[in-house]
Amino acid sequence: MSVIRLARNELRRVSSGTLPKLAVLALVLVPLLYGSLYLYANADPYNRLDKIPAAVVVGDTGATEPDGSRLDAGQKVADELKSSGKFDWHEVSAVDAENGVRAGEYTFSITLPADFSSSLASSAQFAPRQGMITVTTNDANNYLVGTIADRVVGEVRRSVAKAVGEQAAEKFLVGFGTVYDRTRQAADGATKLADGATQANTGATQLASGQRQLLDGATRLADGTVDAAAGAGQLSTGLNTLRDKTKGLPAQTAQLAQGARQVADGNEQVAATAEKLASATSTMTGQLGQLDTGLTEKLREAGLSDQAVNDIMARVRQLRTPIEQANTQVGTAAAQLRTLADGADKVADGNAALAAATPALADGIGTAAAGAKDLASGTSQLRDGAATLRDGEKSAVDGADQLATGTKTLADGTVQLRDGLTAGLDQIPHPDDATRSATAQTIGDPVAVRTVGENSAGSYGAGLAPFFLGLALWIGAFVLFLLIKPLSNRALAAGHPAARTALAGWLTPAMLGVAQVVIMFAAVTTLIGIHPARPLATLGFLVLTSLTFVSIVHALNAFLGPVGKFVALVVLILQLISAGGTFPWQTLPDALIPLHRALPMGYVVDGLRHLLYGGPASGLAADIGVLAAYLIGGLVVSTIAARRQRVWTPARLKPELVL
Repeated sequence: MSVIRLARNELRRVSSGTLPKLAVLALVLVPLLYGSLYLYANADPYNRLDKIPAAVVVGDTGATEPDGSRLDAGQKVADELKSSGKFDWHEVSAVDAENGVRAGEYTFSITLPADFSSSLASSAQFAPRQGMITVTTNDANNYLVGTIADRVVGEVRRSVAKAVGEQAAEKFLVGFGTVYDRTRQAADGATKLADGATQANTGATQLASGQRQLLDGATRLADGTVDAAAGAGQLSTGLNTLRDKTKGLPAQTAQLAQGARQVADGNEQVAATAEKLASATSTMTGQLGQLDTGLTEKLREAGLSDQAVNDIMARVRQLRTPIEQANTQVGTAAAQLRTLADGADKVADGNAALAAATPALADGIGTAAAGAKDLASGTSQLRDGAATLRDGEKSAVDGADQLATGTKTLADGTVQLRDGLTAGLDQIPHPDDATRSATAQTIGDPVAVRTVGENSAGSYGAGLAPFFLGLALWIGAFVLFLLIKPLSNRALAAGHPAARTALAGWLTPAMLGVAQVVIMFAAVTTLIGIHPARPLATLGFLVLTSLTFVSIVHALNAFLGPVGKFVALVVLILQLISAGGTFPWQTLPDALIPLHRALPMGYVVDGLRHLLYGGPASGLAADIGVLAAYLIGGLVVSTIAARRQRVWTPARLKPELVL
């Protein structure tokens, strides 16, 4: 009898009648009920968090910023929570929140204290303290809600830190702008200061040059005052001598004036006599002309020829020449005597004026002598003062040189200050409004997370699918042997070969397992919406998994008998805890890691993850190899069991334990 016939007979046996058929159908549907319903229940729980009631308590009284603006961070956080769509938030009092969490009305609560805003604003006063958020949970409501609440609080902290950080960074950058403006003003002032210092240095240099000229002048003045003092002394001595010599001058000038007046009077008399004489000679000369005219006429009347008349008249004129010359000399002498008389008169008048002025002159000479004495004393003081001035000018020159050196140093320093401020100006950040805002946002929230999913499950349920699909197939294989016998008694009694008997005993539940896989896969992909990246490969891998699990459970039942069901249940439990279906298997205790490596469920989960989510299939060969090894191993163990059971024993005929 062939293997297929033996399997068909076993299938006909377990499905003969209506109830057996329903039982077989129920066995086929067990993985569907377990795997698909569990995945459906956990398909996307995070998308329904808004159904979970939570309380928020706003005790924050707000705070006033240094710029006078109002900060109500607590109410702002509460508003953001309520508008986030996560959890069913209720803004209540502290008492209601505490009672609600205790009674289970709220799964957890968040309390924002009265000093929440003032704590956030405390850094501006350099008295920083953290804003405290109180989270109240109750594990009696649900253990995982506490974990979720921690995540919510983490989001709140990040959001608040971002807002506060942006505000602080904004003020910080504005402060940089202010520093830049002030530094630019300082650079401008330093430029002006450098220009002024340069001008001051130029002026100081000119001052030093002028002071040297003044020193030269003061030196010459000092030398001149020495000569002046000596000259003033000599002048005083000479004036004193002059005063002594001119004491009799007034009397002498008076006598001189009197004598001059007498001379002038005598000269006046001489001049008057000479003028009379000149007048007489002039009259006589005029009469001589008339005589010439009369004589000419008398000679012509006497009958003399014109030639004789002319000769006589020529002789007469020769005789008149000495008289005319004498007349001219008398006239000249008279004029000179008149001039002498006038000059003598003026001399007499001058001598009189001199005689009148001489007493005043004598007094002036005396006064000048006294003044010359004072001048000599003053020039001596001037000499001493000029010497002091010269010494002072020497000190002034030294001071001017030091001033020029100092102003040169000042000018160099102010130029360095200007250059340093100008160079440092470009190193001070001075962003525009848009850049400052973007920079503040980056400082407040410096890290942006970009999640790159090479292979994404898509939902929470899809993430659990590899584990629960594998688990459902093990349970499906387990329940099949509640109805199907692992080895056919008829085949054993007929003496069929052990391998054929074992293979026939495996084939019937294997076909039912394939039916389980097809129904479950169809429901998961169409009704639940989990779409594998490699659908056909996933279906094939699930079929291999089912065949392998059926082989293992079949071998346990065939080899151990009724105890095999219990061992299959124990193996199920061991795989639940070691397969790494929820947390990574590396987080298992060290004692359980060998179980993960030895049992097939971990390889099923790994293979399904690669097939459901995509990615490289390089590790899939090892998973398939392990399942194939378990499949063949299970058939080998079943064959050994079939060979053993060809011999009937009392224990087989009447077992101690029937499951």
